[in-house]
Amino acid sequence: MSYSLYIGNKNYSTWSMRPWLVMKHFQIDFTEIMVRFDNFDADSKFKQTILPLNPYGTVPILLDDELVISDSLAICEYLVERHPQLPLWPQNYKIRAKARSVTAKMHSGYSHIRQHLAMNIEAVLPEIGQIKLRDFPILRDEINFLDNHLSSLLAESESPYLFGDFSIADAFYAPMCLRLKGYQIPVSNVLNHYIETICTTEAVAEWIAEALEEKDFVVMDEPYRICR
Repeated sequence: MSYSLYIGNKNYSTWSMRPWLVMKHFQIDFTEIMVRFDNFDADSKFKQTILPLNPYGTVPILLDDELVISDSLAICEYLVERHPQLPLWPQNYKIRAKARSVTAKMHSGYSHIRQHLAMNIEAVLPEIGQIKLRDFPILRDEINFLDNHLSSLLAESESPYLFGDFSIADAFYAPMCLRLKGYQIPVSNVLNHYIETICTTEAVAEWIAEALEEKDFVVMDEPYRICR
């Protein structure tokens, strides 16, 4: 098998980050192809590169020889099928079902956090975080739900990760951890410890380091800054 993973900027692209982390952590060999973000117009370089591969015009995209898989969760589930010997999900079927449910919630939910706290690894924006918490009670409620939910899972876990060893679930929540850290959102001690655990996990630390080296400034992904 010969994998190629198309991703966007590491500084901004939460969707790209998730399968990349899974493949890095579990040492699944792949060729990384970064297509830098731009203005996303139909004739932009990004769209012209991605649309021939993926009619949705989005990343990530996994190529397995000539097979094309888009969407971060679809890619991860494909890797589960292709590498059944690797513990990408927890081994216990009950825990695995719970991990899949939590991951699906991350995949399709938390719309207010996504809207108001865009991932920007390079930037530290505590003032923006406080303004958002002040002005949007529904954002505060969503963060409180996230904190309580993850804290309860971590209390049941026998490791610093959500379901024992690092899994797809942790990869999906890694960008969320970086959002909360970057905007310095106050969270419980339990969740704060999980955020630090995620940020010091080898694959995550590698992604962060490479994001900091990009030094791009994509206007559409910078709602709170006018320059780097």
